Amino acid sequence: MEEKAPNQLSIELTEEMAEGVYSNLAIITHSNSEFVVDFVKVMPGVPKAKVKSRIVLTPQHAKRLLSALADNISKFEAVHGTIKQTEGMSIPMNFGGPTAQA
Repeated sequence: MEEKAPNQLSIELTEEMAEGVYSNLAIITHSNSEFVVDFVKVMPGVPKAKVKSRIVLTPQHAKRLLSALADNISKFEAVHGTIKQTEGMSIPMNFGGPTAQA
């Protein structure tokens, strides 16, 4: 039988959760005690979008997430080059393609 280190955490990832959820927009709000991150999927030509996932974090965990993202982005860019930012922070409504019609 395998022995675990005293502070080792075993994390389970179900098949459903492993599939992930696509998001191309994150909306972040906060109160004095928590940060709320809503992940949204915006589709071309569709003026309405649904929140696909909501994560609620303590301020301490939000700051750790910020640090972990910054570290991972630095490592990614060291291998793949600088991630280019698109101009402006507006919500994309048509992604530059044709408008959807029914």
